[in-house]
Amino acid sequence: MTASRAEPASTSAGSGPALTAGIACYLIWGFVPLVFQAIGHMGVGAWEILAHRILWSIPTAIVIVLLAKQGGQVMAVLKNPKTLAWLFLSSLLIATNWVVFIWAVTSDRLLESSLGYYINPLVVMAAGALIFREHIDRIGRFAIGLALVGVVIQAFALGHLPWVSLVLAFSFGGYGVVRKQVAADAQTGFLVETLLVGVVAVGYLAWLAGQGGSHFGDPVAAAWLIACGPITAIPLVLFSWAARRIPLSMMGFLQFIAPTISFFIGLLQGEAFTPVRALSFAFIWAGAAVFLYGAWRRSRAVIRATREVAEAAAE
Repeated sequence: MTASRAEPASTSAGSGPALTAGIACYLIWGFVPLVFQAIGHMGVGAWEILAHRILWSIPTAIVIVLLAKQGGQVMAVLKNPKTLAWLFLSSLLIATNWVVFIWAVTSDRLLESSLGYYINPLVVMAAGALIFREHIDRIGRFAIGLALVGVVIQAFALGHLPWVSLVLAFSFGGYGVVRKQVAADAQTGFLVETLLVGVVAVGYLAWLAGQGGSHFGDPVAAAWLIACGPITAIPLVLFSWAARRIPLSMMGFLQFIAPTISFFIGLLQGEAFTPVRALSFAFIWAGAAVFLYGAWRRSRAVIRATREVAEAAAE
């Protein structure tokens, strides 16, 4: 999710709690697959989990918006057709990301899902160049090239394109691109998105209940499904709060926590990890490492330039 405006990131008062919040959000996202797997083992399908995830995110999002005192911003967004159109598109992209992720982790494809989130930062970088005419230096192009080689090798290992990884990477990357067009804070945007797709979610759940296929009658399953709301919203709030207070380069490092956790969960659960597949991950990891190195170099350059400007002003 995107944050609306960056606040000073280097203050000692805020850096500790902000870093803790950033790590916490990615730890939650890393272990979320275990929640969806637990629900899936009760016989609940990916579409039903998605519908409940959307439905129970709404009350959580409302509470967050009220605490942030953004009720007026929500009303302004609801009255703006252009902003609503952008948020409708972003809601479709994030819903696509969610349902593919849920299906993947409940179908023993955690390694493919983790691969998608390793690729995602490179997809975002490429999108920035193609759509926003952002400059990609040689380090960035090299990182993207390594990732492309990894995808090709993964396709060879699987015998087909790693569509789960690609859909996850491009849907979340596309979500970030669309949200950059929206003049609304993350909390407001998230509430409006869930309201827009919530209508469809409620309709689907009503139809499913009418067909006798709902699992909400099981108290244990119902408790897990309701928990999907705060499990979705809380890390989002932690992310938004942290992203406004610590450097983006630091967030760049943190974002690899979640797919790394998912990767090791997949390994521990016995997913196939052949030598060819390991080679593909090696190229993806190399691309991610080069990406992080480039982000670190850019952050150092910004710090150096800021210091030089401050010293020149003091003379």
